[in-house]
Amino acid sequence: MKKITMQDVALKAGVSKSTVSQYINNRFEFMGASTKLRVEAAIKDLGYIPNQVAKSLKQKKTGTIGVIVANILHTFSTEIIRAIEDECERNGFHLFVCNADDQPEKERAYIDMLVAKQVDGLIIFPTNGNYDYYKQLKNAEFPIVFVDRKINEAIFPTLLLDNESASRIAVDQLVKKGKKKVGLVSTSITQHVTPRIERINGYKKAMAEYGLEIEEDWIIAQNKQEIGNRLQHLWDSTNRPEAFFATNDLALIELLKFIKKNGLSIPADIGVIAIDDSPFLAIATPPISVIRQPTFEIGQDAAHTLLELIGSKDFKEEYEERRYLPILVERESV
Repeated sequence: MKKITMQDVALKAGVSKSTVSQYINNRFEFMGASTKLRVEAAIKDLGYIPNQVAKSLKQKKTGTIGVIVANILHTFSTEIIRAIEDECERNGFHLFVCNADDQPEKERAYIDMLVAKQVDGLIIFPTNGNYDYYKQLKNAEFPIVFVDRKINEAIFPTLLLDNESASRIAVDQLVKKGKKKVGLVSTSITQHVTPRIERINGYKKAMAEYGLEIEEDWIIAQNKQEIGNRLQHLWDSTNRPEAFFATNDLALIELLKFIKKNGLSIPADIGVIAIDDSPFLAIATPPISVIRQPTFEIGQDAAHTLLELIGSKDFKEEYEERRYLPILVERESV
């Protein structure tokens, strides 16, 4: 790929190189709003890495790495971060941790900031909105490892759960306990987040293997704030599920809120199983059955893989995805 220069940005935006330089250095005093927008769009379209960032890619090691999680509210994310920190500490590295909030623009800004701070590499839970920029960083031989989510091509090492197997385990457990009308609760899939899509697909495949009908109304994949309303609408109908599979901890919390609000009993009125564990689930009434991710193993492997990449700079054109087996924790909610 041809290296993008400041002159390329200037030509695309129809401005001078000095105007592009002023934009990059946040000097907007004498810059019109339309000019600012044109330069911003040109930088984004071309995937331009500013000179000071490009220079930082060639600096000596700083003993720091950046971790950009998609949503730090997930227990999964915090456990991964802890495992990464432990492995980095053993190797004399320190962390910068950033939360992208599932926003590609925020993720991009954090990548810019961390690279400018001369971190030696990045571990990213990708938001699926910065593919061209990832390619630019790959061409610059900047070490990156992806966790939990994948993008179009495996241009960096990618570590994630075998999500379809996790869904199959969940459906198996419910069906074995006599629950054949199984609903699903997930956070939104509008951004095509890998684990959410794969878990829904795994649920559909497992239900089909059992010859069970899949009611589209029973598949709730909404923003966290909307899950409760969708559940209530479904419960007010005559065609109700006997159990729910929550695809992550945030979806489970909304499901448990709904169950409490309606005075329902687990598992007598409704069976519940979820992906991702948390200490409070073991002491809930009743304790909630889960499919646990091997978070500490994933975090440790992510850090180890990144540190190896930093040490060798031996980049491959493509990498195989590394999938991890889910772990069933049987409790009393099924």
